[in-house]
Amino acid sequence: MDARSAGARPPVESASPEQISDARPPGGRSRRPRPEWILAILASLLLAVALTWPTLRHPATTIPGDLGDPTLQAWQVAWSGHALLSDPLGLWHSNTFYPERYTYAYSDTLLGYAPIGMLGSGFEAAVIRYNVLYVLLHALAFLGAYALTRQLGANRWGGAVAGVAWAYAPWRLAHAGHLNILSSGGIALSLAMLARGHGWSLRHGYRPERRRPGWALAGWLTAAWQVSLGFGIGLPLVYFLLAAVLVAAGCYGWAWWRRRERPPFGRRLLLADLAGGAAFGAVTLLLGLVYLRVVDLNPQAQRTLDWTEMFSPPLMGFLTAPADSWVWGERHAAAREQLTWPPEMALLPGMTLLGLAAAGLFVSVFPPRRRVALGLGVLGTVLLGLGATLGGDGDPGYLTLSRHLPGWDALRTPGRLMHWTSLLLAVLAAGLVTALAESSGRPANRRRARIVTALVLLVPLALVTVEGVNRTPHPTVPRPPAALRTVPDPILVLPAGGVGDLTYMLWTTDGFPRVTNGLGGFEPASQAQTRAAIASFPDPGSVAYLRGIGVRSVVAVPDRAAGTPWEGIEARPVDGLGITREERDGALVYLL
Repeated sequence: MDARSAGARPPVESASPEQISDARPPGGRSRRPRPEWILAILASLLLAVALTWPTLRHPATTIPGDLGDPTLQAWQVAWSGHALLSDPLGLWHSNTFYPERYTYAYSDTLLGYAPIGMLGSGFEAAVIRYNVLYVLLHALAFLGAYALTRQLGANRWGGAVAGVAWAYAPWRLAHAGHLNILSSGGIALSLAMLARGHGWSLRHGYRPERRRPGWALAGWLTAAWQVSLGFGIGLPLVYFLLAAVLVAAGCYGWAWWRRRERPPFGRRLLLADLAGGAAFGAVTLLLGLVYLRVVDLNPQAQRTLDWTEMFSPPLMGFLTAPADSWVWGERHAAAREQLTWPPEMALLPGMTLLGLAAAGLFVSVFPPRRRVALGLGVLGTVLLGLGATLGGDGDPGYLTLSRHLPGWDALRTPGRLMHWTSLLLAVLAAGLVTALAESSGRPANRRRARIVTALVLLVPLALVTVEGVNRTPHPTVPRPPAALRTVPDPILVLPAGGVGDLTYMLWTTDGFPRVTNGLGGFEPASQAQTRAAIASFPDPGSVAYLRGIGVRSVVAVPDRAAGTPWEGIEARPVDGLGITREERDGALVYLL
């Protein structure tokens, strides 16, 4: 008789996550070793600080990536917190793109970060907040993948390898400036909670006695929060959960028909699913309606499939790392030169992860048919990720979904399905690592065996960690001119147009004055009209135009005007225009 049949508790590393998480003494109190999750959280935070370094070296003055999208997203987080505290009904009508409406929805909103946007105020707080979020989202991605693979049946070693491999996959480094793309931890975490709530694991299947309705509800709410960060990666989650519900319902009905008796499910779990699913659907629908309203007001916001074709990667892109990868960046420089748009086409999930996942198809703690399902999932997401390059026209494939699934046509970058590809690869890798950890059995010298096993398993963990080391630049963020805080709004900031408008948006976090400037996923008609009318400012025509739309002040920054229509603006006369001009700390202020 072995130790398990004799009733002895198996070694912790050999126990399945369900044995660890769900074992309950007669009193009903969980015996789950809470230290595991405390340590997992601490490890996720420490690892995030280390692998995103030097993000927190100068969090008030620098920003990871570049001065484009990160400045926009720092403003987005700040605006949502400010609006919900001061004027919740005006949330969607931001202080930028004056006098347009629904301007907060001109791109992915990151609305789910609004509670963090309520902390602090002003320009410096907005930059610090962004940097802290940048670190925390990596920590959440690790924790989500760790929790998911543990729930699916991996041990701690497998969960750690999967967490690092997914949260710090090399392809993510291409998106160092895209907070909305990197914020994917809610995907894995919601799936872990839903699987936990329904008593399901990849290793053991459905076990009704392990159902936890509270976890199921939490999973739906976490998924809703993930969608609120943006449809860019949220919409595939919506369709995945919809498909999962249909498949689960079909399997449940098939089991009922085959056995002639209803499998246990439970009223409480059904209520949790209905309530959570309703909340998830409501958030998705309400956000969708806002974006549809934006398209109604701005037909040019409707994206054609030409965008998808332009950003569709070749197959070699899945083996090519972005330039910010410390290990592979320089080594893959020649391969990146063959990509027409490397930031969206350098999609390497990690060489170590690919090797572990391939081996995990053959050696794993997961049942063979489920390994096959995971492998088919990897293949399917890769084929979809090829976009228009699949078969020469992408149909059937990603473009087929764009033509038939509501909202999918707005997802212009097929390569972002790498979230799902790399997550499936991470699960396969976790199954392999867990099998290796458990293969040592229970020899007489258990302590020595554990030490040897730990040393062996440190190798894949170290390799996926090294592949996650970055070379991401951290430029200094220009500080706003003092005049921007004191002049009456609405304001026009010159030079106008281009990525410089993103910096101006961040500048407005000091008080959120209304400005005509802005840059988003599309350009409203008024933007081009305004730029054309003010190209020769200050002159009678431009002054009359600005007064006509309600602008009261113009703040020009001559140091940023080189190469623009406003180069040399400080020498242009204002006599006879009925306006005043004065210099304030290097900026020119025109009062209309």
